[in-house]
Amino acid sequence: MSVTTNENKFPMAGVRRFGAVNWLGTWTLYTKEVRRFSKIMTQTIFAPMITTLLYLAVFSLSMGKLRAAIHGVPFIVFLAPGLIMMTMIQNAFANTSSAILISKVQGNVVDYLMPPLSPGELNFAIAAAGVSRGVVVGAATGVAMIPFVGMGVAHIWAILFFAVGASLMLALLGIIAGIWSEKFDHLQAVTNFVLLPLTFLSGTFYSVEQLPAFAHTITHWNPVFYLIDGFRYGFTGVADGSVMTGVLLTIGVNALLWMISDRMFRRGYRLKG
Repeated sequence: MSVTTNENKFPMAGVRRFGAVNWLGTWTLYTKEVRRFSKIMTQTIFAPMITTLLYLAVFSLSMGKLRAAIHGVPFIVFLAPGLIMMTMIQNAFANTSSAILISKVQGNVVDYLMPPLSPGELNFAIAAAGVSRGVVVGAATGVAMIPFVGMGVAHIWAILFFAVGASLMLALLGIIAGIWSEKFDHLQAVTNFVLLPLTFLSGTFYSVEQLPAFAHTITHWNPVFYLIDGFRYGFTGVADGSVMTGVLLTIGVNALLWMISDRMFRRGYRLKG
């Protein structure tokens, strides 16, 4: 007669089996990060939306009637997608970078490290929350612009691809910056000396075709230019650069940033004391 022992009936204490992916844990971390920014919507969604509308108002009132059409597109219609993309990437970056750095400064980064989540699952959940904030802010800003800007939709696939791809790129960059930074001064330096120059010098407020030859060449090495140009192409049907180059570059840069952030999580770089 066989005897069933407790060891056969129950797994060892502390051992849990999730399969190849801990879907429940990943979803839980994702919803936690989404709730973190959705609980303060006035600061995380409505504030950047109002700021972007103020940019639109200033440019519209000061230059709207003075600027000639760009590629046959009225200046304000040309400007609006660039402003939407700018606010999307800034908020995607802010969401992931602040989440990690605040946890490090407050000493509760262990909340990311202790749960039974692999580095890839951590990377995915945090980045997906950053993408969610970027897309939500972009959608809210776009809807708010409708009464003031007569934007159409020329290529819906380009709008969706570059909205998600751009938000993912800056969310991953935010993870890397958050892990690298040891205090808020470090993160502010990344924002001021990397993110803002890349954004403001990428054709957000102008067509790069108006630039001198050397500046035109330099701009085409700026990945943010392709994000804004591709997103604008989705609304206007015109682009300053190659849209397919932008698609390939977005995929390639996202893959590279993913590998870097995943590596940082696996090594526990500046996360483990």
